[in-house]
Amino acid sequence: AMLAMALASLSFAGSASAKLTGEFARFAQCPYTTPGVERCLHSLTTGGEVVMGSKTVPITNPATLQGGYGEPPEEGPEAGFSSLVAAKNGQTLTKAPQKIPGGLAGLVKCNEVSNFILRAACEFTFENGLTGVNSTLELAQGASAVKVNELALALGEGVTLKMPLKVKLENPLLGDNCYVGSSSNPIVWNLRADTTSPPPPNKPITGSGGQVTFLEKGRVLRLDGAVLVDNAWAAPAAKGCGGLFSFLLDPIVNSSSGLPSPAGTNTAILENTVHTTTAFALNKNDAENP
Repeated sequence: AMLAMALASLSFAGSASAKLTGEFARFAQCPYTTPGVERCLHSLTTGGEVVMGSKTVPITNPATLQGGYGEPPEEGPEAGFSSLVAAKNGQTLTKAPQKIPGGLAGLVKCNEVSNFILRAACEFTFENGLTGVNSTLELAQGASAVKVNELALALGEGVTLKMPLKVKLENPLLGDNCYVGSSSNPIVWNLRADTTSPPPPNKPITGSGGQVTFLEKGRVLRLDGAVLVDNAWAAPAAKGCGGLFSFLLDPIVNSSSGLPSPAGTNTAILENTVHTTTAFALNKNDAENP
């Protein structure tokens, strides 16, 4: 029994101290030891913009989408799409607040707030310089609701990534639960690297599959300059803005932001550097670096 405990201790110590190296290190949060996970994704969005309603928000703070996935089904409505398996640290989509141009002044006009207490809070917020508003993309559902089509990504043809999202609007006046979209009514992006076919008034836009480079003796694929786009999605109204006073602030935020906004009036353009590799390669690199 003591020998078994000692061997188990050594085994645990070895696995705990193992370390991914080189280009494999970026996949540290991929659940590559999980049964069914055969490949890993690390996609870093560094630029682009999101147009939602009447607001255009440039992407200036990098965000990462990461996780693992297995073989896609060959038939059915999700043929070709693999479900993403959550990152080990729970940060499948990292939170990267983006500044909304115009800040609070572009979302809420204090003189339009009829409630005296809320109007006073609004004016107090402005007077203290807390006028900045951030928008942060979050997954509206679990990681498995994110669908990856690796073949479409490699060829730069068709829908590459499906994501259900919600957008958190952040400012002290808006409270902690001001969201556009929810788990039951998400914003759904069908991102692609080729040309879109949106309903009017939007017109087709074209993404890019990027430049392919193979690293680590061909075991890591990198796409530089991949641009994924979708301008055929709809955005629901904002809800929960202002906490207990959301019944007053929600209509004001929505009126100022052009929400809800139907399909054909919104746009997502994501400029990415994408890396993929296999779980086999990561396990091999892991074993080589105890």
